[in-house]
Amino acid sequence: MFLGRIILAITCISVALAPTPQAHAEDDLYRQLDLMAQVFERVRANYVEEVPDAKLIEAAISGMLADLDPHSAYLPPKSFDQMKEQTSGEFGGLGIEVTMEKGLVKVVAPIEDTPADRAGLKSGDMIIQIDGTDIQGLSLSEAVDKMRGKVGEKITLKIFREEEKKSFDVTIVRDRIKIRSVRWRLEDGGIGYVRITTFNEQVEELLPTALKELKEKNNGKDLDGLVIDLRNNPGGLLRQAIYVSDAFLDQGEIVSTKGRISSQNQVTHAEKGDLMAGKPIVVLINGGSASASEIVAGALQDHKRALVLGTKSFGKGSVQTVIELPEGAGMRLTTALYYTPSGRSIQAKGIEPDISVPLMKVERLEGASGLPSEASLRGHIEVDSNGNKIADDKVVIKPESTDEDGDEKSTEERPYDYQLDRALGVVKALHLWKK
Repeated sequence: MFLGRIILAITCISVALAPTPQAHAEDDLYRQLDLMAQVFERVRANYVEEVPDAKLIEAAISGMLADLDPHSAYLPPKSFDQMKEQTSGEFGGLGIEVTMEKGLVKVVAPIEDTPADRAGLKSGDMIIQIDGTDIQGLSLSEAVDKMRGKVGEKITLKIFREEEKKSFDVTIVRDRIKIRSVRWRLEDGGIGYVRITTFNEQVEELLPTALKELKEKNNGKDLDGLVIDLRNNPGGLLRQAIYVSDAFLDQGEIVSTKGRISSQNQVTHAEKGDLMAGKPIVVLINGGSASASEIVAGALQDHKRALVLGTKSFGKGSVQTVIELPEGAGMRLTTALYYTPSGRSIQAKGIEPDISVPLMKVERLEGASGLPSEASLRGHIEVDSNGNKIADDKVVIKPESTDEDGDEKSTEERPYDYQLDRALGVVKALHLWKK
């Protein structure tokens, strides 16, 4: 009996001292950290040439974050400063939004009217070399640093384009990138066209200005409809995407985010007030529409507030939190996924348009346009809507239309945009149907 009690006591003590799962996890962590410290010391002592400690540690941090997903990254002080410049709307470089895929730099979208855009880079292009140096092995921030440089300097990129199954060189001259994030113009039939090129800090200020000026150009009358062009918009600030969505919704959820920790689980709702007062809206998207663009398209689509037209979007449905670190550095860490009001995750799936319209190159047949008409003849008779002749001194000479930049440019001078033409047709049809 006494022996039985001793065995029982020993068993109880053993159970009490048995390591818990948490203790096991902590032991594993310490072993891994010890392994990392040993590797660090071996490299310091035995590598073929001496490497500064700071460089080794920075490389270890970069590798840790880069291995998580294409969007998490360590931002050294210089890169962190450049990122802050970009969200303010002006920076130096080529004008492309990029991500990392299979060890190469993938173009999410060229930013409109920048050197990269003018050089013909497209969404989905893979950058495999920069000035003859292979990209393979570089982190995203290192590759971006190589693409930045002094304004006026040339850079040669080797591009692989999947659709053409070949690689080719593109030489681009670096420039100071000034992003005007919102452009607008009035189209025929009292339809507004608003192009948002990126969701930076300017959007909240410029969108109301755009709608106000479009109404003024429409002789003070309300617009009959609106086309919001988000093609090749790589995204930007989440709060700006929420603002744009809210601008056209009276109520309901805009976007929700879900992460591992409770503080990342958030739901944003629209406040009352639709800047277009229920008038028809079409949102244009393509494979270069990513992140914040997909939030806007998804929210307006789910609430049936807008029809989405174009091709499937990029599919970046993750949220990155930018964290400031000591010594002026920072890190971009994926902390949540976002979901549209209906609960859809866009991650790696994208937004499917309601009306699929691929990009098409439409060329005018020689001799099929530019033919003279009565209205083009000098001295032709002007008549009013009732067919009565207008006195010569009452004839109004209409100036050519202006484009979004305010430069004189007629409609004929702009390249024909098949997707936009279809979008305008849909808005007109919806307006007539509602009437």
